[in-house]
Amino acid sequence: MTRTATDPIETYAGYNAGDLDGPAVEVVAGTPFSGAAEATIDRVIARIETLRPELEQLAVELYEDPETAFQEHRSVARIAQLLERHGHEATVGAFGLPTAFVATVGTEGPHFAIVAEYDALPGVGHACGHNIIAGVAIGAFLALAPEVAELGGRLSLIGTPAEESGGGKEHVLRAGGFDDVDAAGMVHPSVGNQVSPIYGSGTSGVRRVRVRYHGRAAHAAGSPYLGLNALDAVVTAYQSIAQLRQHILPIDRIHGVIVNGGQAANIVPEFTEAEFLVRSSNIETLNVLTERVIEIFEAAALATGTRAEIEPDFEPPYLPLKQNVSLVKHWAKHLERSGRTVPLQPARVTHGGPSTDMGNVSWAIPSVHPALGLGGGPDVLPHNASFAASTIEPPAFAALADAASALAGLAADYLSDAALREAAAAEFDRAGGRKRWEG
Repeated sequence: MTRTATDPIETYAGYNAGDLDGPAVEVVAGTPFSGAAEATIDRVIARIETLRPELEQLAVELYEDPETAFQEHRSVARIAQLLERHGHEATVGAFGLPTAFVATVGTEGPHFAIVAEYDALPGVGHACGHNIIAGVAIGAFLALAPEVAELGGRLSLIGTPAEESGGGKEHVLRAGGFDDVDAAGMVHPSVGNQVSPIYGSGTSGVRRVRVRYHGRAAHAAGSPYLGLNALDAVVTAYQSIAQLRQHILPIDRIHGVIVNGGQAANIVPEFTEAEFLVRSSNIETLNVLTERVIEIFEAAALATGTRAEIEPDFEPPYLPLKQNVSLVKHWAKHLERSGRTVPLQPARVTHGGPSTDMGNVSWAIPSVHPALGLGGGPDVLPHNASFAASTIEPPAFAALADAASALAGLAADYLSDAALREAAAAEFDRAGGRKRWEG
């Protein structure tokens, strides 16, 4: 019998060293669209300054009481109370998710959604800064909401749980939460003084694959020959994936953990389990790489006489982010009012990188997901306790206020400027338009 593994040559052939950065784009600084009136933006910025004590307090409270995916009950309650203090009722438990929420002002016309996250990481709390994301989103919504009646249209604040693990935004999408939204935006914290560029600020897509190996237990000293070693299977798979890494694209990443490696050293392990994340910057390469990983899991079972139970996409896949440049330019215009500089393109090309379920939203509607540094030295690392601690320092609070003002300014421009809306929609259509995951 001959087995033929997935050959990536057709998919990878176009990714020579000079092609890894994707297609060339025409870089154009500035924006021809007028946006909202200057007086409107001035009022928004003034409200952000008034709101700062409450937004900072919210960030601190979320930091001190972190909750992980789909468990963010106290976090959502705090956000709902803050909104209620300012006259806005949040529908908690929206979209069939107990820790999702939505609040809306306005009744008809163009609809912009500000997106909030608030889940934490296991063990290291808000080491991805979702407490700051929440503060930015709530601040932008509260600062712009009083202007919506004059601007026209609708403004929503959509609270999405479980970004770190669980794909909350994909669940909201499937429930129709973005069906009547025309564009959406959020801001993510970054390290140091970094500001994401207008061009070239996408993310990787990610698929999660779980494998369980079923063997047969036996006495590891008395009769090991009667056993089938599930630990050997999972170790073989892990090492084989390490060997695969030499032969994948620089834009790709594979990483995982063995979550169950057996029970006792004197028993041949009969059950093991591992989870892997497979990342790539476009859907085609993501799917090819996932198939190669699955084949490794199957091969490890054959090599050890065990049975592999493979579960791809046990959580919703995250799609690569399609940043809408027409909208990002307006975020940049407003952020630069605070004295920060937004680069047009990255100073150096980076390969690989993190993923976000905001990518899924960006395939459904025009979206932005820029990043802004919270300060801190070179030893402050994302997904590290040092980053969590940095989120409640003064530089982080300054970034929160600036980001909230810029996000609110972008939303104001979108609601008030039909030409901007048309440009964002046309760019979205050129990039492929609406697409749902078909894995």
